[in-house]
Amino acid sequence: MAKPIAPTIPKINLPRAPDPHVDPAGYLRSIGAVRERCLPVLEKAKANQLNHFDVDMSKFDNTTRFVVSIIKRDFDPDYASIPPHGRWQHFNAGGRDRIAELLSSWPHEIDPSERCRRLIDLFLVSVLLDAGAGTSWSYKSKQNGRLYKRSEGLAIASFEMFKDGLFSSNKQQRHQVDASGLKELTVEKMAAGLQVTEQNQMSGLEGRASLLIRLADALNNDTLFGADGRPGNMLDYLLSHPTTQASSVPIVPLPTLWSVLIDGLAPIWPPSRTTLDGTSLGDAWPLALTLLPTTQPWETIVPFHKLTQWLCYSLMQPMSKLMNIHFAGAELMTGLPEYRNGGLFIDTGVLTLKSPDEERGLQRFREEGLKKGSTVEVVPMFTPDDDVIIEWRAVTVGFLDLLLEEVNTVLGFQLTLPQMLEAGSWKGGREMAEISRPNTQCPPIAILSDGTVF
Repeated sequence: MAKPIAPTIPKINLPRAPDPHVDPAGYLRSIGAVRERCLPVLEKAKANQLNHFDVDMSKFDNTTRFVVSIIKRDFDPDYASIPPHGRWQHFNAGGRDRIAELLSSWPHEIDPSERCRRLIDLFLVSVLLDAGAGTSWSYKSKQNGRLYKRSEGLAIASFEMFKDGLFSSNKQQRHQVDASGLKELTVEKMAAGLQVTEQNQMSGLEGRASLLIRLADALNNDTLFGADGRPGNMLDYLLSHPTTQASSVPIVPLPTLWSVLIDGLAPIWPPSRTTLDGTSLGDAWPLALTLLPTTQPWETIVPFHKLTQWLCYSLMQPMSKLMNIHFAGAELMTGLPEYRNGGLFIDTGVLTLKSPDEERGLQRFREEGLKKGSTVEVVPMFTPDDDVIIEWRAVTVGFLDLLLEEVNTVLGFQLTLPQMLEAGSWKGGREMAEISRPNTQCPPIAILSDGTVF
């Protein structure tokens, strides 16, 4: 049987990022700034000139070979079948296609647009809950009684909370997320939904609860999220946006979706984040490493927007699958600067934390361990705003671009960056952690999480 012919996607002009000399805050909040600001850190790394890490580029081939081996193990020879990195796959933990089950549970008269809105509702809340949960927390599924941990545990927990109607104010339609439903959330309700107890503790529970409660305020934006304040209503905003082109499929410029997420969700981020000219920059931080001769405050700041990028990757999936939307300019997105991708480069020997920083981090870990009464596997620990973490994250963005080139050369196949993240680097970082620290599977550097960054 002949394969269906893929639609021809016309090339469209993307809006330019703001000029940093005119609107530095707007520039640092743009998706294009992430790669641009991290690139000089990559160049410093290649010359072994980082402040906090020794770099051995001769080990990069080991990283490439390890990632290629995982991709071949799981997908050879059908590399084209690798899904893009996104939250969708986490809902399938344990080999159960929960999203397909959810879709089939809805009446046939529910049209594709409303089905897509509901998945956007679910995915957005699930991603916002997807910061590191710690090494001890687990979730017991109500569906099958199995225990799940980490990202998969948070995915299953958020899925079951969504099905129970915890985020909906509409008792006739429990399978949605809306502002009024989120306003009713409390830390206690979140703890119950996530099965958090004295014996089953989670890092950053209060931060997660606060994020969702603040999301209620952000959703009170009729233009982006409709009169009922649902994340899923962004679908209608995007399809009717003047930058969207109607071709054989709808073509939405990636920066239009990015603007919905970075601007529309701006009220949810903690007020303590980096600001510039009175504007909160979100996940963007000052870096001590001298990138360029600096004369302006913005020139010391490196943006990551990890959670917004994870949202972007994840929300593109249901819109692409259910509504056939094509996102033009998706290549502006970067690899995610989080501890699985970043840990891969430490555990394969490319990066080694310098001794003074290692000792400082170990001291912090011991202090936190004394508070919790647990130090199973000892690794350096830092807060998210520590310069060690900012440098580690910045070099990770650059290394992931480099890794994609190397992996594709060895495979002889052109994976996209989201495919390589899904099948290779993120999974590889986790598997290296399991090998290197089998008791906790924790990353090689621990981050004192508040539940809103990682």
